[in-house]
Amino acid sequence: MSATADHAEERTNPAARLGFQPEQVVQEIGYDDDVDKELREAIEEITGQELVDEEYDDVADAVVLWFREDDGDLTDALVDAIQMIDDGAPVWLLTPKTGRDGYVEPSDINEAATTAGLSQTKSFNAGKDWTGSRLVTPKAARSGKR
Repeated sequence: MSATADHAEERTNPAARLGFQPEQVVQEIGYDDDVDKELREAIEEITGQELVDEEYDDVADAVVLWFREDDGDLTDALVDAIQMIDDGAPVWLLTPKTGRDGYVEPSDINEAATTAGLSQTKSFNAGKDWTGSRLVTPKAARSGKR
């Protein structure tokens, strides 16, 4: 694929823009009827495989965590998520946008991430109803690893 085609795909496929790679195992936590199906399909298209669920019992390359205000304790969810990945692997935290049911305050995300030992490296638009945060262990954030 040419560099131009790579850049075109990054603009049209949100998963490519987020850095997902072919053959990555991506574990999905918090799936429900309200998730952004287009983003899920884009991740599967880039990785070439279906997302694995909470029952997956091996180490994943990344975690996609859909989280709503009434889903419980965000810190606990993040701690559980990082148990399922290698050091330096990202946790993509997806929360409803401002004004949507289940909205989570950015300060709550920052506090939960810090308490869980994670750093937020970027925020992004994850679809019509969702916003996202890329969270990594501080060591990975400093070294620039994905």
